[in-house]
Amino acid sequence: MNMIIIAFSAFLASGLTLFSGFGLGTLLMPVIALFFPVDAAIGMTALVHLANNVFKIALLGLKADREVVIRFGLPGTIASFAGAGLLVWLGSLHSVATYSLMGRTFEVVPIQMIVGIMIIVFVIMEISPWFSSITFDRNLLPVGGMVSGFFGGLSGNQGAFRSMFLLKAGLSKEQFIATGVVLAVMIDVSRLAVYGWDTLASHRGIDWLMVLVATISAFVGATIGIRLIHKVTIRSIQIIVSGFLIVVALGLILGII
Repeated sequence: MNMIIIAFSAFLASGLTLFSGFGLGTLLMPVIALFFPVDAAIGMTALVHLANNVFKIALLGLKADREVVIRFGLPGTIASFAGAGLLVWLGSLHSVATYSLMGRTFEVVPIQMIVGIMIIVFVIMEISPWFSSITFDRNLLPVGGMVSGFFGGLSGNQGAFRSMFLLKAGLSKEQFIATGVVLAVMIDVSRLAVYGWDTLASHRGIDWLMVLVATISAFVGATIGIRLIHKVTIRSIQIIVSGFLIVVALGLILGII
């Protein structure tokens, strides 16, 4: 049942990314976190996210702006190591509080609390017209790379910050998409290096079959989504997805999930 739910979620999330405004990682990670520890969920989502973006690079990679990739991507890659390292450290901390509700005992764990708060923050950023209107000049690309890379390493949420800095970089639509994909792959590879080392060191296995099924489902979802929808954003879908993400985030913060 877990396999079916995650596969369907990957399929749905990949299709929704085309017109909901949210990235694949933002939508898929909370679902995987329902069945796996948060740090493992972030790592598994990163693998699916990486595979999906490598597929896109094969189609669009040559259109990426090399200067932006270097100025934004290199600082972002370095910062992602710091974000991923912080995630690993948070995963080693014990619960900070316990409480009972309806005869059950729940634990408030730092990593779940931090990731839950970040999900809420990024949901607000994604749906807020004010945040989406914020842009930064091209000379701040290295700063944008560091900010985007750090949060990408910590929770996988990097798209919102990346867009803020790339929108003023003078890129065409094709360059913007291709450059974003290349940058996402750079961050994914660097953070997975940290997650992978931690997995080996702590003997926490990743469900590779689950990752494979989710990846294939994401490919199928994206393919069908492209054929069914041509609009970039549908507000009602955004609101529904945002509501789901906030509910999951609150569950993580309160230790219910």
